[in-house]
Amino acid sequence: MGLATLGGGCFWCTEAVFLEIEGVNKVVPGYSGGQVKNPSYQQVVSGTTGHAEVIQVSYDSEKITYREILEIFFTMHDPTSLNRQGADMGTQYRSVIYYHDEDQRKVAEGIIAEMEDTNVFNLPIVTQLEPFVEFFEAEDYHTNYYNRNQNQGYCKFVIEPKLRKVEKEFNDRIKS
Repeated sequence: MGLATLGGGCFWCTEAVFLEIEGVNKVVPGYSGGQVKNPSYQQVVSGTTGHAEVIQVSYDSEKITYREILEIFFTMHDPTSLNRQGADMGTQYRSVIYYHDEDQRKVAEGIIAEMEDTNVFNLPIVTQLEPFVEFFEAEDYHTNYYNRNQNQGYCKFVIEPKLRKVEKEFNDRIKS
């Protein structure tokens, strides 16, 4: 069993993508990287707590590797955009990987270096790489947000394109 903590903008987007991935057992939206204990969504979106919106991905390491998790992560969001994903702006929407051990750190550093060396994005990658310290689960109404609100505008125009992109790039990794 593996655990990854990732911030790629709004956690509704990242959660929706990883819920579709084969080998992923559970995805929990929440907050990491700040200085306030048990922050609320309203506190985090104000940009004053230092937290990022993140997801914790529990996965079966026999079915999917940490590297594959990161490959999907880097495909589904823009790792060259500092503190912004689309219309969501602020440090709470930063691109960040919170590694849980040295192996995760090395894998993350390696994949970032490979993408930089091959100039995959034609811009520098600004994804932060930080040791995992603490995770605070988001309020219940954020869980499974896309699947419960598919007709909402944000889901249609922001989340669905990310899902389609990942489904196209990682067709063999999508749950059947």
